Formats: sequence, structure tokens, C-alpha cells
Amino acid sequence: MKKLEQLYEGKAKKVFKTDDPNLYIVDYKDDATAFNGLKKGTIEGKGVINNRVSNHLMKMLEKNGIPTHLVEEISERETIVKKVTIIPLEVIVRNIAAGSLAKRLGMEEGTKLGHTVLEFCYKDDALGDPLVNEYHIYALGAATKEELDLIADYAFKINQLLSDYLKDLNIELIDYKIEFGKTPDGTIILADEISPDTCRFWDSVTGEKLDKDRFRRDLGNVEGAYHEIMKRLLGE
Repeated sequence: MKKLEQLYEGKAKKVFKTDDPNLYIVDYKDDATAFNGLKKGTIEGKGVINNRVSNHLMKMLEKNGIPTHLVEEISERETIVKKVTIIPLEVIVRNIAAGSLAKRLGMEEGTKLGHTVLEFCYKDDALGDPLVNEYHIYALGAATKEELDLIADYAFKINQLLSDYLKDLNIELIDYKIEFGKTPDGTIILADEISPDTCRFWDSVTGEKLDKDRFRRDLGNVEGAYHEIMKRLLGE
């Protein structure tokens, strides 16, 4: 498969066309950003870890009935994915209060939530990805009720599958952000990535943060935390 011109470059990935109109190549970068791009840096080896961890978790989800964009990992940093049109929503699932939710609701970080929380943010960097509810989503035309119901069903099923899988590795899934896309025939599938960039992973014994919060909050040993996640998931 030929890698053709670059279509897009985001904060963490580049996307390239291929000689197959239905397939793209995603190339993961070591660049790190936080607070909507206000904080910038580099996490050595992050691209390799996020690519491999994300593909590993997506394969597990596929086996359990969640359709994803994953086709084939072709190098440590590159993966062939299905062409999708991204639905302009960040889908956030929260099990334990942390980050913006803890601030917004005045909860102590680490508090177990009485109910799993599902949130949506409208994907728009210029607006700071604002929090929206289903009525905003319908008004924006970002998704129909049927599409949003399916996305919510997938999000909760993914939460159960990931939480159970990670629990066996002594990793607690605090919260995570996912994105969905539509294939040319209109099928909704999981896209983007599942990695220490997009999830909060805490060691379930020590409570140590093993994710991008180490970069956001200047906690140190950022690379070590990312490597620890890859070691637990892939044994390396």
C-alpha cells in the first residue's frame, strides 16, 4: 500500500491518503499538548506507545462486538485505518471524579461517582471544545437522536469492556475520551485512539497516575508512565 499526500496534521497524529480511496494511514507523533494547545512539549516514544496501545485495545474491543477503524498496524508508529468522516463530538465517560469534572462540581479528585457519567463536547478548537448536551447536538446537526443513542450504547459497552480488562492489570480506568466516525456507507464506528493521551489510568494499588496528567500537571516521569502502560498491556 502506498502512502500518498498528507491530509491532516493534528496535535498527536498525521493522516495520509493511500492508493486505496477507503483507507488512510495514521502516523503517531511524540508531540504533546495540553489545555487546548496552550502547553506544548514532547514525550519521547509517545507516538510508538499510543499507536501500539490503541491498536491492542481496539482489537480487544473488536473481538467483543465494537466496530472500529483499525485495519492493520504497519510499523511502530503507523496504522492503516478505514476512511471515516469524524462526528464532531468528543465522547467522555467518567467513572471517578477527576480533572474538569472534579473542578466543575466541586468534588474531591478520586471520588467514586454514584453513577457513570457520559458527557459530550463539541469538537472545535477555536471555541475550546465546549460541553454540550443532546439538544445542542441536534441543533448543531452534529448527530441525530438515533446516532447519539448508538454512540451512547457503544460508549457504555466500551467502558465495561475496558474497565474489566484493565482491572486484571491493576489499572483503574478513571475516565476517557473517544471519538466516532462514519464510514462512506454511514456506519458509525470507533475511531481516533485509546491511549494514555486520551484516558486517565491510575495504578489500582498505589493510585499513581499513568497517563497524560503527568505532563499536564508537571508530575515528572511522563515517559516512564507511558512505558508502564505499554508494559502491562503488551508485556514489553
